[in-house]
Amino acid sequence: MDKRRVRLLQLALLVFLVLGWEFSVRLGWVDAFFFSKPSEIALRIFEWFKSGEVYRHLWITLAETVLAFTSGTLVGVAFGLWLALSPVAAAVLDPFLKALNSVPRVILAPIFTLWFGLGIASKVALGFTLVFFIAFFNTYQGIREVSPVVLANARMLGAGRNQLLRHVYLPSAASWILSSLRTSVGFAVIGAVVGEYLGASAGLGYVISQAEGVFDTTSVFAGIVVLAVFVVLLDVAVSVVERRLLVWRPEPGQEGGTV
Repeated sequence: MDKRRVRLLQLALLVFLVLGWEFSVRLGWVDAFFFSKPSEIALRIFEWFKSGEVYRHLWITLAETVLAFTSGTLVGVAFGLWLALSPVAAAVLDPFLKALNSVPRVILAPIFTLWFGLGIASKVALGFTLVFFIAFFNTYQGIREVSPVVLANARMLGAGRNQLLRHVYLPSAASWILSSLRTSVGFAVIGAVVGEYLGASAGLGYVISQAEGVFDTTSVFAGIVVLAVFVVLLDVAVSVVERRLLVWRPEPGQEGGTV
């Protein structure tokens, strides 16, 4: 289907949902106390940006997200490479990694707050735990999926360990790693916002939490909308980077060429 037509359908669906919500509240079908109105939500967002009040919170959430995303990805990729190339270490650490990955991250947020305080460090730590395992498992699986034939041919040509890593392992795992970035950035945002929601003095999660505390549903939904747009913009940025770095990869349906 043509991309322009898809965008028009998406826009039409969005307009339909917003208008349906607005008129449902105005006609009394939905309680305005619990759901507010899209028009009031839009006005609240406009007031936030006009006064500049929201910029500080956006900046703090962005900083936490970038730090969690960067540190979690780098450490996860490095750890995935190490275990994929070290079978003994992988066998020893496998049950520990599975146990750590099974722990719900939300319950770690209060612990990180106790350890690192209400500042940015506790939010970065929570986001790190979410991003790390995504990067780790994708890298580990990508390295393990390297073709044995390619490895054997490279070794026959005299490739050493470093050359195999640079010219065989990393290129083979690149699509796995880069394709996981979009998921990772979403989880980095979740870590930052959940940490702010549970205990912080600034950030989008803090804004939503404060609004809930005084039953201000308009500000709650305004914060959610700003957060959603924030995540979409980050996703677009990561998609652009992914397309540029994976420009060599054929589009779906093009692998077989033309007949």
